Amino acid sequence: MERIVVGMSGGVDSSVAALMLKQQGFDVIGVFMKNWDEKDENGACTSTQDWNDVQDVCDIIGIPCYSVNFEKEYQERVFTYFLDEYRKGRTPNPDVLCNREIKFKAFLDYALKLGADRIATGHFVKNGMVDGEMRLLRGDDGQKDQSYFLYMLKEWQVKRALFPVGHMTKAEIRAFAEENNLPTFKKKDSTGVCFIGERNFRKFLSEFLPLQPGDMRTEEGEKVGAHIGLAYYTLGQRRGLGIGGRGDGRSWFVVDKDLANNILIVAQGDDSPRLYSKFIKADQATWISDEAPCKDGESFECTAKFRYRQTDQPVRVTLQGETLLIESQELQRAVTPGQSVVLYHGDICLGGGIAETAKMEVFV
Repeated sequence: MERIVVGMSGGVDSSVAALMLKQQGFDVIGVFMKNWDEKDENGACTSTQDWNDVQDVCDIIGIPCYSVNFEKEYQERVFTYFLDEYRKGRTPNPDVLCNREIKFKAFLDYALKLGADRIATGHFVKNGMVDGEMRLLRGDDGQKDQSYFLYMLKEWQVKRALFPVGHMTKAEIRAFAEENNLPTFKKKDSTGVCFIGERNFRKFLSEFLPLQPGDMRTEEGEKVGAHIGLAYYTLGQRRGLGIGGRGDGRSWFVVDKDLANNILIVAQGDDSPRLYSKFIKADQATWISDEAPCKDGESFECTAKFRYRQTDQPVRVTLQGETLLIESQELQRAVTPGQSVVLYHGDICLGGGIAETAKMEVFV
């Protein structure tokens, strides 16, 4: 009998994944990963409740469960990167790195030690053989598809994984959980970065990065306010600027960052040329397949997401080593350094890179 170790968060998705695998006749083991020592506003450790939920679910399903602490690995492989990126004025995607370094590396290694043949998670994605290769595929629920966050995986990791809920909608998952008396059926979805949760982002970040206030200036150089630190703002941001009462009454937006002089550059209205681009350079290119879609120096056409939940954007990609030179057919708004650029061919997630620069002119 094939042994499957399921990464269980205490949420409904992984609960249903474990139950479905048990019903399908697999030898199932549940494992709860503690990656962060998070406390709520009352000082209670939120992971304690999640672990209790995992134990309750596993008792109902009739499978053993274990808890494993990956706080050290998370701190070294994910959180350090998260802080370094913000120090540089960039906006990182730590959840992408968490999937590669923790869920599909540290957890996978742990599962193999438990004798697992494969692991399973509650991600809204699918996998399957296409042209003789194991591919990562979008989940059927377009509103919940999480392939964007898994683009850094490699084929061997995708081969070792099962995604039991990838063909379901969230409503179907909750209904299935309720029908089978799983106590997590109405548990609220987790939101945001796992180690921040529902807390105020600025307050959280200020505990680790000192505030570095500076000027907030227009593109023409006029001072219109002050910022608390470039790390606390992202391109295209409208809320929280505190400018108000100036100009023609339109909203103000962050359009650039002058890192050398610690200046936040803003513009009134959503039409500043600095906010838009057709050419994007991304580094740290990575491919799920063992081979890139084309040879170095050549180009291929596909679609891209420059942020999660964005609709697919038609692009042409030129490969230069680990750099992607991307030409978009449509104007892209607020492509943000540090964010992931994820590439697709139909429902197949090809891989991607990390956005570095974006502009209206072609890179030469």
